[in-house]
Amino acid sequence: MQRPHPKKEIEAALVYAEAHGWRVQPKRGNGHAWGKMLCPYHDAQCRCGEFCIASIWSTPRCAANHAKDLKRVVDHCAVVQQIAVFKLSALAEIKES
Repeated sequence: MQRPHPKKEIEAALVYAEAHGWRVQPKRGNGHAWGKMLCPYHDAQCRCGEFCIASIWSTPRCAANHAKDLKRVVDHCAVVQQIAVFKLSALAEIKES
């Protein structure tokens, strides 16, 4: 089991990310970053890698805002958005039938 993040808001965001398939990798040693989140898809459409890896700060200025940003990274993954569009189009086709 990995060590939990000391800020409860950020730990909740990390649980959210893991529930969506992201891998949370705590950093070893000292430093400003607590760890990083890694996208499970490694897709070329993920905005040139912008959303493929996200740093998790150990002591952000505002833990609630950092947690919100981490969730936004998960929610705005290009592959996840494509899946959502596919599901919506499939649902629309079923309703039309």
